[in-house]
Amino acid sequence: MPRTSAPHTPLSIGRVLACIVVSILAAFALVAWAPAHADDAEARAAESPYFHVKSDDPTLDALPLKGTRVDVKISGVIADVVVTQHYRNEGQRPIEAKYIFPGSTRAAVHAMNVRLGERLISAQIREKQRARLAYDAAKREGKTTALLEQERPNVFSMNVANILPGDDVRVELKYTELIAPDAGQYRFVFPTVVGPRYRSPSASPANGHLSATAHLPEGVASDTTFDLSVQLHAPLPVSEVLSRTHRLETQGLGTDRVTLALADEGMRDNRDFILEYRLGGERTATGLMLYRAPDASQENFFLALVEPPQQVAPVQINPRDYIFVVDISGSMHGHPLNTAKVLLRNLIGGLRPSDSFNVVLFSGSSRVLSEQSVPATQANIARAIKTIDQMGGGGSTEIVPALRRVAALPKPADVSRSVIVVTDGYVAVENEVFQLVRRNLDQANVFAFGIGSSVNRHLIEGLARAGQGEAFIVTKPERAAEQAERLRRMIDAPVLTQVKARFAGLDVYDVEPASLPDVMAGRPVLVWGKWRGDAQGAKLILQGHGASGTHTDVIDAPPPDADAVALKHLWARQRIAQLGDEEALMGGQTQREPITALGLKYGLLTNYTSFIAVDQVVRTQQSAVPVDQPLPLPEGVSKLAVGAAPAQSFGAVVPSTPEPRLAFALMMMGLLGMAAWGRRRRIAAAAAR
Repeated sequence: MPRTSAPHTPLSIGRVLACIVVSILAAFALVAWAPAHADDAEARAAESPYFHVKSDDPTLDALPLKGTRVDVKISGVIADVVVTQHYRNEGQRPIEAKYIFPGSTRAAVHAMNVRLGERLISAQIREKQRARLAYDAAKREGKTTALLEQERPNVFSMNVANILPGDDVRVELKYTELIAPDAGQYRFVFPTVVGPRYRSPSASPANGHLSATAHLPEGVASDTTFDLSVQLHAPLPVSEVLSRTHRLETQGLGTDRVTLALADEGMRDNRDFILEYRLGGERTATGLMLYRAPDASQENFFLALVEPPQQVAPVQINPRDYIFVVDISGSMHGHPLNTAKVLLRNLIGGLRPSDSFNVVLFSGSSRVLSEQSVPATQANIARAIKTIDQMGGGGSTEIVPALRRVAALPKPADVSRSVIVVTDGYVAVENEVFQLVRRNLDQANVFAFGIGSSVNRHLIEGLARAGQGEAFIVTKPERAAEQAERLRRMIDAPVLTQVKARFAGLDVYDVEPASLPDVMAGRPVLVWGKWRGDAQGAKLILQGHGASGTHTDVIDAPPPDADAVALKHLWARQRIAQLGDEEALMGGQTQREPITALGLKYGLLTNYTSFIAVDQVVRTQQSAVPVDQPLPLPEGVSKLAVGAAPAQSFGAVVPSTPEPRLAFALMMMGLLGMAAWGRRRRIAAAAAR
């Protein structure tokens, strides 16, 4: 008699489920262990953003940062800023507070003081590892101590150890930065929050370490207060003051002395503070500044800031190609991505029929509109805009593979290509990105649009600098059209090429940059350096070639100013940034020694130097409990930027959102397992017949 196949018993169903579970576990093992060893995975987890869950220990103050106050004084084109962080321990145990906070990408941080009650402790600049050792030793000895480190040029970490119950500690940071006019408009930016940074599993070690950041859940406001005031001293009456991010109380508008303060109460530390202002008349505060040191044995410094010539209609427009590289990762979900869509509609919709373009979308993976650029016809523009409108937002931020794909796109030799990158910049692979742009996109200008209320300006500005382009920040959808038009004007305007600066009657040296880039409309020329001798009668001569021939600017040197000491810090900051660019290009820590030497000589915070302050009084024998001060999510950023809740109640670390392709891999492994089991049953049934 023929045999019939066995019925589906509970045991056989259990075997199916077991097979699927084993397959999924195998897939997890492959994903977790294939790219890296266990220690690499552990290191990546320590750098991943995570959600903060407040400790239920009533004796521990898990939120020691009570407030931040910012005092800004702007004189001409130089801003001097004092940031005061107020820590207080309202618990019953000594704590060590750790706070990750942002800074300006142009800031030269040159001083730190700690006020503990009535005592003032001045910090010293030291080599980074030595400062860390001194901090750890003071912490073990029971001394109150503070350590300021740079994790990125725009991300800092503050550690304050042995804050005793009832202690009131105020840490003051001082920095200076240049405010260069852009098409006659001045802009001062104070970043208030570090967005969650995604680190790719395949990221190069050259990107360096970035501490994990604790974030409050979406919609939860910070308990930390934030206040800011600005004193604006301009060479001409201030005709217009505007902040699209915060409400201001303004006094003295229309004069050359304006005072500004935040008008609204409440939590305001989840978005960048952006101040914009214009001076009366057509003239801007540009020209030549000289600093003479009080001692003849010390160095003198200069800064030249020169506006480009007025825009002239180009004689001929060469064929142009535009590649739009758009971030659609989880951190772009919602408000940032909606803003990006408005921006792209304006950029792509404004292309000429003679232009060509392409669109690259990236998150965990990337895809292109076409394998090669397409003509900017109405049909192609409509197809691109439709594709953009259908974008969601999810997954990780694999920007490096996306830029590699852009570099591989074919380009005719006679076509001028511009690459426009649209992202919030929430990644921790900045050096790898800069290196890739310099090595592979040297035949294109790279323009970077930062989208969001608190973007990673280090990445956005560094991208533009590496690609000889320009950076744009779009905080709100209603500003997207304005920024798109600014890019169009900049690209359309003829540039000055072969730009050279020379001095007559002044001995200059250590000039930055060594060679000047092409000049674009609205973007001033900046030249830094040192000088010696007599400056009387000296002149700066700037020459370049434009559409109408040779252009020359001659600027008379003003009397040296003994109060312009900020030029010393700004020059050193510029040289350090230039060395950092070289290090990113070469990989590793090739410029560690010169950067360290500059940081120590000029008293500046760098990637290799830190500020350390130690109170010499031994105040406790009890070990301090480490506390990570949580940050609010930046305004408009979704919880998808972090991805999960922590596995522990305090100080847990959770990796970023898994890529969609991981889920796909798990599903496929499960299906393959089911298929294998089914095939085995069929073979067994056939044999039984």
